[in-house]
Amino acid sequence: MKSPGIHARLLVAAFAVISLTAVTLGYTGVRMFHDFAQNRFAERFEFLARYLALNSELGILIDHQAMLDKLAENLLAEADVARVMIAGAGGETLSEASKTISGPYVTVEAPVRIKAASEESQAFVWAVPHPSNGGQADIIGEVRITYSTSQIDRLLKTITVRFLWFTAGLAAICLGIFYFISRSLVSPLTHLAQTARKVGEGELQRRMTPGNIPETREVSLAFNAMLDSLERGRRAVEAANQEMARQNLLAEMGKFSMMIAHEIKNPLGIIKSSFDLLKKDPADPANSVLVGYIEEEIQRINGLIEDFLSFAKPTKPSFRMVDANAMMRDCIERFRRMDIAGDMEFKGHIPDVSCLSYLDPDLFRRAIDNILKNAVEACDGHGVIFVDSVCREDKWRVEIADDGCGIAEDVADTIFNPFVTTRAKGTGLGLAYTAQVISAHSGIITVGNRPSGGACFKIEIPRDPKTIDLWDKNEVKE
Repeated sequence: MKSPGIHARLLVAAFAVISLTAVTLGYTGVRMFHDFAQNRFAERFEFLARYLALNSELGILIDHQAMLDKLAENLLAEADVARVMIAGAGGETLSEASKTISGPYVTVEAPVRIKAASEESQAFVWAVPHPSNGGQADIIGEVRITYSTSQIDRLLKTITVRFLWFTAGLAAICLGIFYFISRSLVSPLTHLAQTARKVGEGELQRRMTPGNIPETREVSLAFNAMLDSLERGRRAVEAANQEMARQNLLAEMGKFSMMIAHEIKNPLGIIKSSFDLLKKDPADPANSVLVGYIEEEIQRINGLIEDFLSFAKPTKPSFRMVDANAMMRDCIERFRRMDIAGDMEFKGHIPDVSCLSYLDPDLFRRAIDNILKNAVEACDGHGVIFVDSVCREDKWRVEIADDGCGIAEDVADTIFNPFVTTRAKGTGLGLAYTAQVISAHSGIITVGNRPSGGACFKIEIPRDPKTIDLWDKNEVKE
């Protein structure tokens, strides 16, 4: 699972903080408003109860029923009042009024006391406290008001919902503002990553556009400076590599020139001597031998030049699907009929089953011929060459071994380098060319010595064309 980025983490953190803050403030605000509204609502009815008790004093003292009923009816006109009752000092009901409204209900009570400052009230004070009024001589009755809290509950519910919507909206606005702020902070980093990716893909001239934020602007400028420095370094390395390649080429050319001078000098000397003898006595019967010497040395010079040209300017492979086992059998049969094969005996096993592989058969045959020639020369034309091939699911493998003198340890690691040879008349380009062809097929070639004596070359090439690093894809033939 992909790890969330900085932008996502900032948004999640901001959402959590803003939501927690909004919920905490919302709950605290709603709770405080609920308590305040409920207390004020309850205080209002407590005030009405005290007001009714104060007004009911005279009616209770003079036992004026109509007056008490009028007071009860007037108070019942209040929207939230469900029942009003006025009782005497003994708890008896003096007046009562009620109406039907939805609950829940709450009852508030207030005692009816005699005004101590009123002279007319003093005449009705009981000399002895009555048990029904708790032993207080100044309490002459009681009023009870039952009221409904449904309206205040609905009001509080409506306010709560509105407050929640307001809190959610405010949190959304804050989150939106934070989104754009965080985006402006993260966007340069995203752009930086995209630019680095494009540079890694090869767009070396791409650069960052400095933004308006000082910190990200400094990062962009530093990144551009780093790319400029890397570009200068890359150009310097390329120049150094080109110079090194040129020096290596000159060195190889010098080495080749010395070899050519050495290798061609002897054949030219033989050719010149033969021509001198031919000119002295053109009718000499031994001239046919001299002509043979001339032809042999000319072929030697021609082979030397061809080997060098093949290695110095390799042919582009023309890949196609080929039966590698059939190609290998054909290559051995063709080589067996060549004069260079001498008295060599071929052994081994090449399966009859088809092994379709993606390769250039012409180049591959020339590469195999070089290995077979090396085996013939190692055995002085008399010996055995072992050829075994294996067809695997993803690779084709072939081993070519001989029973000759083997590979010397001092040249085993450099046998595939150009101009490396152990023969007096060798150019050291045959096996180098073979390694070049195998590399063009994305294959591997190794060499070692057999336990029983002789050299063993092992070649592996991939069968799937997708794994082949073509020299020129335009040259591929299906």
